[in-house]
Amino acid sequence: MMRFTSVIRRSKFAFVALVLVIVAVLGPKVLAATESGSIGIEGAVPGEPPKTAATIAFPRSGSSFTSLPITVTGICPDGTTVRIYKNNVFSGSAECINGSYSIKIDLFAGRNELVAKVYDELGQKGPDSETVVVNFPNSSTGDSSASRISLTSSFAKRGANPGQTLTWPMTLSGGEGPYAITVDWGDGTDPDISSQQFPGVFDAKHAYEVAGTYAVVVRASDKNNNLAFLQVVGVANGPLEDNNQQA
Repeated sequence: MMRFTSVIRRSKFAFVALVLVIVAVLGPKVLAATESGSIGIEGAVPGEPPKTAATIAFPRSGSSFTSLPITVTGICPDGTTVRIYKNNVFSGSAECINGSYSIKIDLFAGRNELVAKVYDELGQKGPDSETVVVNFPNSSTGDSSASRISLTSSFAKRGANPGQTLTWPMTLSGGEGPYAITVDWGDGTDPDISSQQFPGVFDAKHAYEVAGTYAVVVRASDKNNNLAFLQVVGVANGPLEDNNQQA
């Protein structure tokens, strides 16, 4: 009897060890339930990263612009998030919807090398698009490299549960204060308007009421009316309804 009990205990220890290994492999999405003496395991196993690159259909290489923002469009693999980089600096993101995307961005003074990058839901990166080169003389705004205003963020996509506050850190640089900042959260509510005296990090905050993905467009201007734009993807967690929006 004692030997039989010892075998059962060893089996239990071996099973628990196996569960811990599975949990470690599957990561934070594991759910463990103990009902009727059973343990259930659920997790997401990473698949292959995207194999198809996005394209930049507009603008075309060699284009020149005198006003901001410009809208970058192209085709992309469904189920991915597209990020646009200008001169290797993150400049905006959007969900790929029905095989296409549209992202409002600003430009650096002079030459801008634009590249579209695709990421799946697990953050796995696909191949880059071909580089598109455009120019922004910006003589109409009076900008110079010293007064250039810029918006960026460490997050291309960020979410929270409906009804909970989504906090989005963003970085404002260049130009001369005070700055006026407008955030359109893409859900039909009035844009948030605020001011900031100095460049640096600030938090944009919003609570979505309905689950879905939204195109968030941030606009900043300084006292000399120099402008910066940043479009990113806001997410209200939960089953998606017919409210997906792209600017």
